[in-house]
Amino acid sequence: MGKLEGKVALVTGSGRNIGRATVLKLAAEGANVVVNSRSNQDEAEAVAGEARALGVKALSVIADVAKKDQVDAMLAKAFSEFGRVDILVNNAAIRPHKPFTELTLQDWEEVRGVVLDGAFYCTRGVIESMVKHHYGRILFFTGEGAFSGAAKRGHVSAAKMGLVGLARSLASEFAPYNIRVNVVCPGSIDTSRANPQWYPGRPPDAKGIPVGRQGHVDEIAGTCLFLVSDDSGFITGQTIHANGGVAMY
Repeated sequence: MGKLEGKVALVTGSGRNIGRATVLKLAAEGANVVVNSRSNQDEAEAVAGEARALGVKALSVIADVAKKDQVDAMLAKAFSEFGRVDILVNNAAIRPHKPFTELTLQDWEEVRGVVLDGAFYCTRGVIESMVKHHYGRILFFTGEGAFSGAAKRGHVSAAKMGLVGLARSLASEFAPYNIRVNVVCPGSIDTSRANPQWYPGRPPDAKGIPVGRQGHVDEIAGTCLFLVSDDSGFITGQTIHANGGVAMY
């Protein structure tokens, strides 16, 4: 029996990189999974196929988490297929760089929509079922730039830190219902970069990381597995930094 045998996990933004690795890590421990992509059905279905090969059920759903109607439709499919969602990993994000003096209202709302509003829509959509079943595990993703004060990412950092506040509040409110809520904060991770314009000057690399390398997506997925399994049963409301020692809090 796997650590998550019979549980149902929804991972947003899981067609590639950390999201994909997390889906497969949870599936390998017995969780049925919902794979989400904003627009790439082939990519999402490919990940779902990999999960099915591990012996679990998998559903791929296209939804832009910034749009509540699409989130509602995604959750309706998940509940129709599995009856509940036990684990929610709010991974979907965008991370554009832009000087604060050049930020437009559209820039601000676009980032907030995916990062903060999307996490709210998904969490609000599953929390009552979690309360009913007296079981829930919710993860949010923030970034080291939100803590270190990265320039030209004010809109991203604001939205990401909003998730930390949300997680702490939810952890306190729903602990009596066996619902734990935590935040994962990855450092520089070796992933494919679909938007190179977000990384002006140089792409993320191992420079300045004490362990001498970037992190791997499987290491972040392993952190997620720890936080949603009973191995971390006494941990809630926390932010776990996985950054190779580049910052120590």
